[in-house]
Amino acid sequence: MTTAIKRAVPTEHAEQVNLVRWFDLQHKALRGRLVAIPNGGDRHPAVAAKLKAEGVRKGYPDLQLLVPANGYHGLLIELKRVKGGRVEPEQADWLDWLNQQGYMAIVCRGADEAREAIKGYLGAA
Repeated sequence: MTTAIKRAVPTEHAEQVNLVRWFDLQHKALRGRLVAIPNGGDRHPAVAAKLKAEGVRKGYPDLQLLVPANGYHGLLIELKRVKGGRVEPEQADWLDWLNQQGYMAIVCRGADEAREAIKGYLGAA
């Protein structure tokens, strides 16, 4: 009798680390330009209050690439796990507003989907 081994779904953190490493290796001229926005995760209330006062905003996308391409000002990605992870109302509001401002702001489920989006955005698909 064979037991099926369930493959673990990577965390959003693992997916994002994987994506940023790939980007820096694949796009040497843009190394370090795919930037993470530290507005997610659990924090001590005092730290959360300090970050909010500094301008961290709930729902802002996880990653930004401020390189104009294809008529957009830049690319912003809300990264979710391949399975699970829902888009919160604040995230949807930010994505809608950023798209209205001339950015490409999208949700990607997993690093693979985000890689394809970046390649398409930069014209390397």
